[in-house]
Amino acid sequence: MKPIVVLGSGLAGYTLVRELRKLDGDIPITLVTKDSGDYYSKPTLSNAFAQNKEPGSLVLTPAKTMAEQQKFILLANTEVRAIHRAEKKLDTTACVIEYEKLVLAMGADPIRIPLQGDAANEVLSVNDLSDYARFRERLKDAESVAIMGGGLIGCEFANDLAHAGYKVSVIDPGPYPIAGLLPEEAGRQLLEPLQNIGVSWHFGKAAQRVDRSGQSFQLTLTDQTVISADVVLSAVGLRPRIQLAKDAGLSVNRGISVDERLQTSDEAIFALGDCAEINGQTMPYVLPIMHAARALSKTLGGSDAKAVFPYMPVVVKTPAHPIAVLPVPRDAPGSWKILEQGPGIKMGFFNPQDEMVGFALTGEYAKERNEMTARCAAKT
Repeated sequence: MKPIVVLGSGLAGYTLVRELRKLDGDIPITLVTKDSGDYYSKPTLSNAFAQNKEPGSLVLTPAKTMAEQQKFILLANTEVRAIHRAEKKLDTTACVIEYEKLVLAMGADPIRIPLQGDAANEVLSVNDLSDYARFRERLKDAESVAIMGGGLIGCEFANDLAHAGYKVSVIDPGPYPIAGLLPEEAGRQLLEPLQNIGVSWHFGKAAQRVDRSGQSFQLTLTDQTVISADVVLSAVGLRPRIQLAKDAGLSVNRGISVDERLQTSDEAIFALGDCAEINGQTMPYVLPIMHAARALSKTLGGSDAKAVFPYMPVVVKTPAHPIAVLPVPRDAPGSWKILEQGPGIKMGFFNPQDEMVGFALTGEYAKERNEMTARCAAKT
């Protein structure tokens, strides 16, 4: 019997393997990954430095142990060069692999904005353990960090590094923090608390060039402001890995296009996690990925299961000013309303029927996320 082949050893890939094993202890599974395959929680990378965590300490389960516990064949440090759909084969740097079903759980790559300057190639991104190791090494003799990107990940890194004692500058072309998720009144709540622990904000502008200046860097912004920093980190977002699927002739958009069964335009191939676009929507967060993996495991096990997503708030790791948000699509009909304001803000997003279908909670209100989630769910 040909195996189910999973490409990727992140949260999506490993959650799927675990869920498959709960349903069937004998179905053959092969997992292919371009890195070591060690299992760790990727979201912890943005708040691990202040806790003084070395890269090795973030590994929850070594790859060999995962393979033994979950009974699958592991091909680590292996690149997939092509998918041959007609023959149901993969061309990899290790060997040719046949599959019965194929799951693409390859994640996403950091977006790299074009920069001028003689040190443009020294800008770091942190998207995996090896990136985190390089980042920690560069921080050893540093005192200041410039972060390109004031979204969720950029603000989490800013909080973490400022808490660890670094002088942090955040640069973003948007008008306020985490503008992609939060309404303006909620996003601006983050400004003063992070400023109080050592973060300086530079909104409405972007980095244009990065030049070496002795042991440090000079960032020239689009308004010609110059910022000095010992380390430069890019956190401007992630781009789903779609090239392999695109080369194979699968339907792609921002991510690999799948339906509610996580099935691509090829009935034998599925996509899951950061690389997938489910009915036109990307959901690069922990809880949606886990829900989707559970549904897909049932489909691969022979059932007809659809991914159904309950209301799942996103918790932003900014302890200087906690945030919880139940996001709504950018084009969703309705409007944000302030419900309460004090040590933070409580806001709800109301549809044209005056039903609350999203929320943004900051400061002391962030602890009310379960109550607010239940309130939204009661409307459906």
